[in-house]
Amino acid sequence: MSRIVVGVDGSADAAAALAWTLEEARLRRSAVDAVHAWRLPLYAAAPEPWFVGMPELPHDLDAKVEAATEAHARDVLDAAVAAAEREAADAGIQVRKEVVRGNPAHVLLEAARDADLLVVGSRGHGGFAGLLLGSVSQQCVQHASCPVVVVRAPAGADGGAG
Repeated sequence: MSRIVVGVDGSADAAAALAWTLEEARLRRSAVDAVHAWRLPLYAAAPEPWFVGMPELPHDLDAKVEAATEAHARDVLDAAVAAAEREAADAGIQVRKEVVRGNPAHVLLEAARDADLLVVGSRGHGGFAGLLLGSVSQQCVQHASCPVVVVRAPAGADGGAG
């Protein structure tokens, strides 16, 4: 059975990518892997102390931040895929969810290594890091081992941008 990987990050473009993927999976009779990558917030990776005079942080702070960040990532993926799973089940499409810690582009490229297609939104929640490293969609287009489709949300779907 063929397999389509779709990046899901809770953004309007990712929602459009997931909707497009489900229709394509229906036409191809493919399984869908919905993948959400997460990373620790930048402050969690800062060396201690952050600056002179800062109080010492609790020794288990990193573990707590990591657990909370991963739980939030699962919540984002579950919410994004919930309605899609019902639609997919009605169409006989298997949707698997995967939450992976790591750089979003690297996670998606690895997930799509043996896939027939990789689908990503044109813009996600990349913020400033996206400006420094290049967008996830651009990295996927340049480095994927399979065809890549970049989907843009309809104008106004993300609060007016588009």
